[in-house]
Formats: sequence, C-alpha cells, structure tokens
Amino acid sequence: MNYRDSKKPDDRAFDKSRDNQDEEQDLIIGRNASMEALRSNREIDTLFVARGDRSGSIGAIIAIAHDKGIVVKEVDRRKLDGMCGGANHQGIAARAAAHKYADVEDIIKAAEDKGEEPFIVICDELEDPHNLGAIIRTADACGAHGVIIPKRRGVSLTYAVGKVSAGAVEYVPVARVSNLPQTIDDLKKKGFWVYGADMDGNPYDKQDYSGKVALVIGSEGKGIGRLIREKCDFIVSLPMKGKINSLNASVAAGILMYEVIKNR
Repeated sequence: MNYRDSKKPDDRAFDKSRDNQDEEQDLIIGRNASMEALRSNREIDTLFVARGDRSGSIGAIIAIAHDKGIVVKEVDRRKLDGMCGGANHQGIAARAAAHKYADVEDIIKAAEDKGEEPFIVICDELEDPHNLGAIIRTADACGAHGVIIPKRRGVSLTYAVGKVSAGAVEYVPVARVSNLPQTIDDLKKKGFWVYGADMDGNPYDKQDYSGKVALVIGSEGKGIGRLIREKCDFIVSLPMKGKINSLNASVAAGILMYEVIKNR
C-alpha cells in the first residue's frame, strides 16, 4: 500500500509557500535567543547551524544541544537565510517543538490507568507535517492513546503539525525516540502486537486487533522500511479499486485506526 500525495504543480507551490511561513513560526533565530531557549529547557526539536561556522558562542550552543540530546544539523548558509525569512540569524537557529514530548512508558501507563488496552500509532519516517498533524487529530478522535515518531529522518512536532492537528497535540501524547526498531522490540516484550500498513498484507477488515496494539504507518513515498516491516507481527492492506494504486498516509491511517477501535 503506497502513500503518495497527488497534487497539481500550483498546489505544490502554494503548499511550499505555506510551509515556509509555518517554518518561520517555530524558529528561534540568533545566538542569544537560541542559547537562552536551551538554558530555559524549552522543548527544542533541531538546532540548525550554518555549515563551517563555529565562531563566537556557536560552539558552546552546539555543546549544550549535544548534552541535551538535541539533533544538530549543518545547513548551507543560503538555506538558513531562507528558513529565517531574511532575519539576521548569526549562523544559528533552533526549531521549537509545538508541544512537550512524552515518554513511551507514560503513554502505556495512561492507557492502563483508564483500564484500557494500549493503542499506539507509530509513524515510520513520515515527512509531511500535514500528514502527521492529521494523524494526531484522528488519533484523538478515535481514542488512540499516543503516537511515536523517530528522532531523525522524519517530521517532528513543528508549528505546522500543531496547526493541522487542530489542537489535538494538547491531548494526544507524542513520544520521539532515537531507535524506532528497538522501541518496537520493547513494545513487543510488553505484550504488544505490531501491525504494519503496507501492500501484500492481510485485508485490513479481516484482521483481529484485540489486545495491546501498535499500528505502524510508513512514509509517504517508500512506505514502511524493510527492518520495521520485518518486526511487524502482521501486515494489513487496504483494497485499491481505482486507477491510482496509492492513498494519502493520513487517510490510510485514519481508516485503519477506526478499524482497530471497531474491533476492540
């Protein structure tokens, strides 16, 4: 089951402009602002540094970011100029998270405190903030207990994600993990059954979803990665009756989330 977003060229241009505006909303620009955000324990997703620039306080800022486990990315200075909308970034900018991240253990405990079998959605390298935001919104609507995303190679809790979620980020805990395969192994040790959404699987509406459930949604272009797929207990697929053999990732996730709820 492929996840692709089919849009006309003018739609893509509009989306790119909108994403650039959203990107500026969650950026903390400049050395002093970035340093104070780190010192105040603000939830930071990523620190962006102009490639080759280690002058002044930048080295100290990077060191603090590493100590806190924050992702540090070197980017071309022209790209940083564009990200910051022409503001004087002094070679550095930090992306703030739209909400504080949760721990996987906290998600599981919250479900158990309600007397419910935990239901978690795992996003494997999902790249589009609009898809992640829509998935979080649907997770809230259908009663899923939380979402897990990877720390690298995937979209994080950006301003755009929070906006698309329509406020659901305030109610659906999102955990960000550094090793997604290991996290899945840990969930399986805790009694979770892991269901991957992909092609050539069992019909989604013929599958038993009882017990502790972790539903894996793959990236828009590649779907679930090979290693993650191998760790799934079951692969489930949606029927494709039309001419286009693909679905938007958040649409597929929504159908499957409600199927899980219906069967529990």
